[in-house]
Amino acid sequence: MKSVKSYLVLLLLLVGGILHAQDRSISGKVLSGDDGLPLPGVNISVKGTMTGTSTDFDGAYTISVPDNSAVLQFSYVGFVAQEVLVGTQNEINLTLQADANQLDEVVVVGYGSVKKSDITGSVSSVKSEELNAFPVLNAEQALQGRAAGVAVQTKNGGEPGAPLDVTIRGNTSISASSSALLVVDGFVGATMPQAGDIESIEILKDASATAIYGSRGANGVIMVTTKKGRAGKMSVEFRSTYSSQNVSDELKMLNADEFATYYKQINPAYVQGTGNTDWQDAIYRNGNTQDYQLAFSGGTENLNYYISGNYFDQKGVIVNSGFNRFSILSNVDAKITDKFKVGLNVFGSRQKKEGVVTQAGSGGFGGGDVVSLAYRFNPDLPIYDENGNVTTKTIGDEVDNPFAVATMRTDDNTTDRYRANFYAEYEIISGLSFKTTFGFSSTNGMRGQFVPSTLPTSGGIQGGIANISNVKGTDVLSENYLTYNREIGKGNLTALAGYSYQKIRTERNAAGAQGFISNSVSYYNLGGGSTILTPSSSLSETEIVSLFGRLNYDYDDRFLFTFTARQDGSSNFAKNEKYAFFPSGAFAWRISNEEFLKENNTLSNLKLRLSYGLTGNPSIAPYQSLASYSDLYSVIGDTQANAVVPEQLANPDLKWETSYQGNIGLDFGFFQDRFNLSLDYYNIDTKDVILGDTSAPEYVGFLNSTSLKNIGEINNSGFEIALNARIISNEDFSWTADFNWARNRNEIKQLVNGDDIFLDASPGHFLQDETHVLREGEAVGQFWGYEYRGVNQGGDLPAGTASFGDDTAAGGELFTDLNDDGKIDTNDRKIIGDPNQDWTAGFNNTLRYKNFDLNIFFQGAYGGEIFNFNLLEAASGGDNATKDALRVWTPTNTDTDVPSAKVRAKRITDRFIYDGSYIRLKNLALGYNVPYDFTEKVGIENLRVSISGQNLLTFTDYPTDPEVSYRADGNQASNTNLGFDYGNYPNFKSVTFSLSVKF
Repeated sequence: MKSVKSYLVLLLLLVGGILHAQDRSISGKVLSGDDGLPLPGVNISVKGTMTGTSTDFDGAYTISVPDNSAVLQFSYVGFVAQEVLVGTQNEINLTLQADANQLDEVVVVGYGSVKKSDITGSVSSVKSEELNAFPVLNAEQALQGRAAGVAVQTKNGGEPGAPLDVTIRGNTSISASSSALLVVDGFVGATMPQAGDIESIEILKDASATAIYGSRGANGVIMVTTKKGRAGKMSVEFRSTYSSQNVSDELKMLNADEFATYYKQINPAYVQGTGNTDWQDAIYRNGNTQDYQLAFSGGTENLNYYISGNYFDQKGVIVNSGFNRFSILSNVDAKITDKFKVGLNVFGSRQKKEGVVTQAGSGGFGGGDVVSLAYRFNPDLPIYDENGNVTTKTIGDEVDNPFAVATMRTDDNTTDRYRANFYAEYEIISGLSFKTTFGFSSTNGMRGQFVPSTLPTSGGIQGGIANISNVKGTDVLSENYLTYNREIGKGNLTALAGYSYQKIRTERNAAGAQGFISNSVSYYNLGGGSTILTPSSSLSETEIVSLFGRLNYDYDDRFLFTFTARQDGSSNFAKNEKYAFFPSGAFAWRISNEEFLKENNTLSNLKLRLSYGLTGNPSIAPYQSLASYSDLYSVIGDTQANAVVPEQLANPDLKWETSYQGNIGLDFGFFQDRFNLSLDYYNIDTKDVILGDTSAPEYVGFLNSTSLKNIGEINNSGFEIALNARIISNEDFSWTADFNWARNRNEIKQLVNGDDIFLDASPGHFLQDETHVLREGEAVGQFWGYEYRGVNQGGDLPAGTASFGDDTAAGGELFTDLNDDGKIDTNDRKIIGDPNQDWTAGFNNTLRYKNFDLNIFFQGAYGGEIFNFNLLEAASGGDNATKDALRVWTPTNTDTDVPSAKVRAKRITDRFIYDGSYIRLKNLALGYNVPYDFTEKVGIENLRVSISGQNLLTFTDYPTDPEVSYRADGNQASNTNLGFDYGNYPNFKSVTFSLSVKF
């Protein structure tokens, strides 16, 4: 019996040993299919058991499995879950692909965040990988083509450091700004951080989304969230890019011999010069961009941090132009107790821009910019004459040559920006929390300009000219709000209520001198000038106080309600109208959660969204509602006397422009949200538009008889489409595509007394006074001028045509004679073109095969005509001309649409209006993530290299690059001066090499 027991014990031990031997350990690493980086916190379980684990901060894991038939399940929020049969493997490394179903993704909105599936308004999201797809100076550039209805326009082509204008759903104003409001980590009106520091951007479009910002929400809101640290060991990431750049397009101008032949038709006595200079080649060069970023992140359960430093340097494609910037960003969040959290966001930067003169406002004697001068200047002149002096133009206006202007003039602009934003959040009771924030930002800028006496026409007469201007701005923001969450029956209620105070202060001063003995000290010795120019200084302050609130209610996961309201008071407006109320409401119905669609295998998501609300626009300068006085220079006897005179009438009833916005949207998801489609239609009526009323008689004694009043009305309506598709998704290969399309229609509904408003955007030396018009029933900024009908061939003129009195001979210009009086004068002008684009679109494709990825991004626009002042000037006979001058009318060359060679006035005609439609290959990038098996051996978590090209192909009928903007640098100018081209800094093509290393 004892022996039997012994055998049984031995047998049990043997069986247990065998069973124990079958349990074995599996280890591996889980990476993201988006960027190849480790994924911490991935849930891993043995299917059908209670055994499970998760990946650590490095994406590594270890788990025990019972036998070879075990199946491991991998799941992670935002990624497609996977199952893997263990088999004989001891190491299982896996790459998880992003899940196109992002309905549970959290989206940042004003003063909070919501699940994407709970959004009732119109919101677009742009993620970090899209912002960093190619190098940009400003992250706002990366938004172009990424979101429907968002237009990004540089104020000056590819100029290093050029400011940008971002508009959402069209221009909603005339005199006030139409630029979107920028909110960075809760700081309203902040500066956009470096793209590499941004986690995500949300674009709030309709009133339901933007009304929480009340008086500043009319133009949409761009919400920026910067990166934060995560619990785990310190992570160090280094990113570097280098781009080589060259001018994308040049105008085809006459060379020296062609020019001499052409100009002798105008002046037979002209003697050809000794040079043969391509002035575009003289001022253009190969540019480059270098961008370096080093970031540290990590933390513990109670403290996390993210610290990043960035250096950006750009050498422009025009000689002597460039831009560099150093910036640092730090995010620290601390959990003091289970109920109390604090955090601090700090940003600082210094940037320096070395500028050259472009987009000149006037190019008469001694004026002009380097680009327009390169088109105008005699090609038969060298850069320097036989005595070593720079050459000056010998026909038309006497100006310096473009190379001399580019290399001898100085225009330095240095700006320091600092921002700190502190928050504290306390959970008072379960579901009720209080958050307070305090932010401060400061901007200090200095601009120094110097025109040396060695430039004969622009600086020689004055003996050199120097100017220095300074600006100092401060912005203080304090916000405090309560948030309450509670389940009520089948629903969830979220309530928000708060108070905000913001004060913006701006100080400016400027001084200058001329008549210097030496050019060696540039603008650093104003006291060395023999003539001191009149100094100037100013101070402006704006205060905004606000109360705001929002209610969100989700009933039965089917019906969603949002109610938002904000009351704002602003010092910018008159005493009778300092406060305004901006409410909005929205409703969404998750139709796909109804019983009749729950089991539908094709339609996985269907949501209807409706919203309506009021938002405001206070973007006018301070004190414009007040009566003002102007300095007056006067002399009494032999003594100078200071005096002031009334300048502007007061308007005690001036108030906000208000936009009444309605939006209807449909969101679709097909095949488990493998395909997602969003459709939106919107209508925006902007009323109480601020316009200048000139009806006051001159005898009232004001220098400016124009008084600002709330008189106008503008309508914007449009349609937007956004499509996301996960076309292919498997372990080795994936293909995702994003497409967006937007159409906006703009119409002026009301102007002062219904009268047309004529505006002028032409360079001063053109001697024009009207280039575009504001007219009821038309879109903003319609071109105004003469309709060109071809060349006078002699004899009887075609019906309905005539010429100007100084150009009636054969070979002259013919125009439409609107009033049929046999002559052309100002009465024959009409609307001749529309600068507003019909639609815009973006198409992005990302393909991944194992460790390789390919990105192909197209962006484009249809419609939007452009008036080219450069070509008008080149055809006017006082400058060099384009190759079209080889086709001018002569008695032996009559079959042409180019009139005879002659000096003509620079008239605004549709001959120089061109279709601005284009399709552009915005980015083509090939990347490679070095396998982790290799990088792990050298202590690197992730190593990525890529090569990309930007703007490699552009399909357009426009003579040069169609993305142009001229004289659009003010509130009214940016809204109304649309589609003009003159002396713009050229855009460029680039090839970029990138390296990213993470430790």
